[in-house]
Order: sequence, then structure tokens, then C-alpha cells
Amino acid sequence: MPDRIEVSPADEGFRRELLGVLPHLRAFARGLCGRPDFADDLVQEATIKAWVARDRYTPGTNMRAWTFAILRNHYLSELRRSRRQTDLDEGAVERMLVMEADQEGPLHLSDMETALSKLAPERREAVLLVGASGFSYEDAAEIAGCPIGTMKSRVARARADLARLLDGKADAVTARLRKAG
Repeated sequence: MPDRIEVSPADEGFRRELLGVLPHLRAFARGLCGRPDFADDLVQEATIKAWVARDRYTPGTNMRAWTFAILRNHYLSELRRSRRQTDLDEGAVERMLVMEADQEGPLHLSDMETALSKLAPERREAVLLVGASGFSYEDAAEIAGCPIGTMKSRVARARADLARLLDGKADAVTARLRKAG
């Protein structure tokens, strides 16, 4: 039986901090792609990439923002690769995503997930970073690699889009999103 591998105190601290952000990474990945299986793959890859690059992480800085940026970059790479591998009729996909309004029913998590899936990717990412993950506009802009004004605009437009998509349920959603952001 092989001996236990010695882990440096710095690596152990990094490991603990990385484990602490995993639930947040999972939630962000799920919101980005909307598929639990793909989200788990994204988190796994981001975690591996973070571990491999741990010497580039500065202890005491924002581990969550650093790992979110890694996950986001990996997600975008996967999207680019999948676009090259398939010929996708975006109009057909858009028609499949259209949901009939049910103004009588209460707001369910599935309603929000469906509405989020219909947002433009950069708006979905923005509202997930600021509204759902609790990042400041500054941190979210840094993660997304865009100016803060662009991040604020994306969040505002995402909120408006969500309100429109959720129609009668919009008052509750908008109130929650404003409270979170």
C-alpha cells in the first residue's frame, strides 16, 4: 500500500478554500448552462484547472471570483467548440424555447430556470453573478472581463427581460432581484 502523499500547508489551505466555493461554482454553472450533468462537468474541469494553477492564486484574495472566472472561461471554450462541431439552426432552437404564459400559476423555480435559459448568454451570466451569486458589479465585471458600466447595463436588461418573460409573476421576481442586486 503506497504511503500517504504529503501536502504542504499552503496546498492544504488552498484545498480547503477551493472546497468552500464548490457549492457556489455548482450554482453558477447550473445557471449558465441549465443542465445538471454539464454543470457538474464544468465544475469538475474548473476545479482541476484551479488546482493545477494554484501557484498563481494569491492567498487572501477572492477565491470565489477567481474560480468563477476559470469556470466561465471553460464554459465559453466549450460553447465555441460545440458550435464548430454542429450546425445549429438558431431559429429552430429559439422556437423550441418559447414557453406559453401561465399567468394564473405561482412562480416556481422551474419558471425562473426557463426564463433564465431564454436570456442572451451575457445577460444570464450578469444576472447570475450579481443577483444570484451576490458579486458586486465591480467583481462581476472583472470575472466577465468587461467594463463595470457594461455589467450594470447587462444586469438591468436581464432584469427587464426576466420581468417580461415572467409576465404576471414579474412583480415578485423583480422585487427579489432588486433586493439581491
